[in-house]
Amino acid sequence: MPAAAQIKVMVVDDQASMRAMIRRSLQDLGFKDVRDKGAAVDALASVKSDRVHLIVSDYNMPDMDGLQFLEEVRKDPVIGKTVFIMLTGSADREVVQKAAALGVNNYLMKPFAPAALKDKIERVFGELS
Repeated sequence: MPAAAQIKVMVVDDQASMRAMIRRSLQDLGFKDVRDKGAAVDALASVKSDRVHLIVSDYNMPDMDGLQFLEEVRKDPVIGKTVFIMLTGSADREVVQKAAALGVNNYLMKPFAPAALKDKIERVFGELS
């Protein structure tokens, strides 16, 4: 049973309001180390230099979308095993299938309740304490 407070999280979304909402939800669940970036390129550089245990990333972002970000994370020998949860506002099966093929750990449809986020995290890490 991992303690949420021990899990380092990177939230990646180009919308500041969405990053703030996800950050608040994670903090309410007991996560203490929650970082965020508005662009996948910035997040990739950050997690390479200061590793995290969990990435919660939006799919639809400019420059580098969530699938490209996931692909870059998975190709890296150091951060390649990082737990990755994809957020999407689209029910597009193709996006979900591509994410699965690239090794996403879980995905979540927007909008979502904090309880749904907790459920997706616990499916990967086990019950949080």
